[in-house]
Amino acid sequence: MKNIIGAKPESAVAEVRFLTVDDESAGQRLDNFLFRHLKGVPKTHVYRIIRSGEVRINRGRAQAESRLAVGDLVRLPPVRVAARAEEGATPAAPAREFPLLLEDDALIAIDKPAGVAVHGGSGVSFGVIEQLRTARPTARFLELVHRLDRETSGILLVAKKRSALTALQDQFRERETGKTYLALVEGAWPANRKVLDSSLAKYLLPSTKGSTEPGERRVRVVAKDHPDAMRALTLVRVLGSLALPGDGRTLSLLAVTIKTGRTHQIRVHLASAGHAIVGDDKYGDFERNRALQKFGVKRMFLHAWRLQFNHPASGERTALQADLPPELQALMTPPLREALAQAPVPTSHD
Repeated sequence: MKNIIGAKPESAVAEVRFLTVDDESAGQRLDNFLFRHLKGVPKTHVYRIIRSGEVRINRGRAQAESRLAVGDLVRLPPVRVAARAEEGATPAAPAREFPLLLEDDALIAIDKPAGVAVHGGSGVSFGVIEQLRTARPTARFLELVHRLDRETSGILLVAKKRSALTALQDQFRERETGKTYLALVEGAWPANRKVLDSSLAKYLLPSTKGSTEPGERRVRVVAKDHPDAMRALTLVRVLGSLALPGDGRTLSLLAVTIKTGRTHQIRVHLASAGHAIVGDDKYGDFERNRALQKFGVKRMFLHAWRLQFNHPASGERTALQADLPPELQALMTPPLREALAQAPVPTSHD
């Protein structure tokens, strides 16, 4: 049985299906593709059938983040696809708009708050993209261009056209964008330490006792000849330092520009250098983070501050900036505020 993308899902499917990817779905992640064509199936089940190898692209195993191309044949195992959400299925995401930095016919640039996932997945019912789609039911196309960690705030791009998505993702992949984050880290960062070039590899923590789900994903620094090594390049510039009243320890404010977009890259690179990001619950110090809460640090201090890219429609160089949110701005001293105001905008070639 063979279906062309765009056909309406049946109320129940008891046999293997093969879906052929068309122009409109080309470039989409496998998980997002399945969410659209397996409505009524819990997202946890979608990820489970991907991990188990039951979902295949051109007869080969695939990952949730695998990108689809025109003509790809996607194999789906027998699953129930109810017209109404089945018991336990993910409820519809609540409509929500987010602070806008830019919007035109090609894209939306939002200032994502901390604590909001960019998309639904394991353990998360919905994220920014699902909420935007609910808030804009007449939008024909809304897709994430890139991703931010749930606890990271700042600039996030959403494409409104397939052509814009492809053009922008090409720029991210070819390192033609300029991505600068603000991070407050433990200790005094050495001003002469400007380049971090350590390979990274993903791994899973042990599963929770009694659970059939895999453990949480983590990333670590590995040798360049490690079989899972991915090169990661991070540039660091010190903007200044501070000590929170009543704490006394030195903290450094860094402008961090990434030349590769690896999972948790900034967090792992800074932590492995001995300067974990303040409030980082995965790679920081748990007791230290808890102690900092009484000084007003309630979240991880990592913010996607500036982004430069070539506009997918006009080709003009576009520069965006998302100022620190109030809870992070409150930690800044007058000298650090001045340093932020005077910080030069990097180019894609810096």
